[in-house]
Amino acid sequence: MNKTQTTKTRGTLPKLRVEIGGQTFTATLADNSAARALVERLPLTLSMSELNGNEKYFYLDSGLPANASRPGQIKAGDLMLFGSDCMVLFYKSFSSGYSYTPLSSVDDPTGLASALGHGSVQVTFQVE
Repeated sequence: MNKTQTTKTRGTLPKLRVEIGGQTFTATLADNSAARALVERLPLTLSMSELNGNEKYFYLDSGLPANASRPGQIKAGDLMLFGSDCMVLFYKSFSSGYSYTPLSSVDDPTGLASALGHGSVQVTFQVE
């Protein structure tokens, strides 16, 4: 049994590893169908684009099950789903009126903004 199967058997979600330019961040997955569907697609290496000076985004080929709500406050390190097919990794905290489905949250976002830099960046998501 592989690690993903083991965690499914216990009913818990694995940790998410986010790799950016040689730096690794650990994230806690949300307990929802979108996060579980994301785990099924991992590992993924995405070329994420810059938007608004606070986030990187990537449009998936096919959507994930969305259940969006307005979080009000976005925290640096939040990985969210906008609509059903746009993964967004936030690297600054701010207030927002947009609706998102949570996917995960980076446990310690210190250095995340620097790692993501300016412009497009390659980000790898995988389970630990």
